[in-house]
Amino acid sequence: MGELIQPQKTAEVLQKYKFTFQKKYGQNFLIDSHVMHKIITAAAITKEEFILEIGPGIGTMTQFLCEHARFVTAVEIDQNLIPILHETLSCYPNVNIVNADILKTDIRKLAEEKNNGQPIKVVANLPYYITTPIIMGLFESHVPLTSVTVMVQKEVADRMKAGPGTKDYGALSLAVQYYANPVIAANVPPNCFMPRPKVGSAVICLECHKEPPVQVKDEKLMFDLIRASFNQRRKTLVNGLNNFPNIPLAKEQIQDCITSLGMPCSIRGEMLTLEQFALLTDAVFDRLHG
Repeated sequence: MGELIQPQKTAEVLQKYKFTFQKKYGQNFLIDSHVMHKIITAAAITKEEFILEIGPGIGTMTQFLCEHARFVTAVEIDQNLIPILHETLSCYPNVNIVNADILKTDIRKLAEEKNNGQPIKVVANLPYYITTPIIMGLFESHVPLTSVTVMVQKEVADRMKAGPGTKDYGALSLAVQYYANPVIAANVPPNCFMPRPKVGSAVICLECHKEPPVQVKDEKLMFDLIRASFNQRRKTLVNGLNNFPNIPLAKEQIQDCITSLGMPCSIRGEMLTLEQFALLTDAVFDRLHG
């Protein structure tokens, strides 16, 4: 099926329901079938799988997901889209439409109910203003996940994938790479959407690690250190950590932790790998706990 992907069909549906785009929800509907197939391919969906779709819009991608997966739960925040979804997905028995805010949804409970607590796949065309909270919310709540395949702003995809010493490297790069392996599946120009966004987009597949790539004594402390390191990007790592209230160590102690790992005191946070942040966390942890 999937005829909604045609621009004229999307326009017809929106007109029929007198739908108006809500700026606060950052709505841009995909109207390009090549991109749609790239998303489905990147997510590697099989007939055995349960899919959580975030922000289905009018159900364009949901139709494709229903055809490829065992069951789909589509969570949509805009109640004006719910009657449209009930119509466009009426011939699919394997979909459940939920009118809710994904940031307030108990996804772990959803995985229990719909997938016997087994890891789920998430697929989404995410509103750009809320991309990071949604992705980090999924990871930090430790919901059982296989992968998260999302359409995001191109700039954000580049940041997720970036490595040490590059301009795009930051707290988001490290957080995403701690939980997953990011692979950019497609770059998507603005003309693939209705209405056109002002920026380019990208499809990125985050293949979740079964075990984190680094072991660390205190995960929360590591992310505090990472945030502190990039909070004032131009500062040295010593000064960044020294200015951060969650790290109650004297400047000399922080310097000792850094030099004990064979790094110079003048190093900046943007030069450290995830492994180095993990080692630094353990050094700081040991200092804090005597």
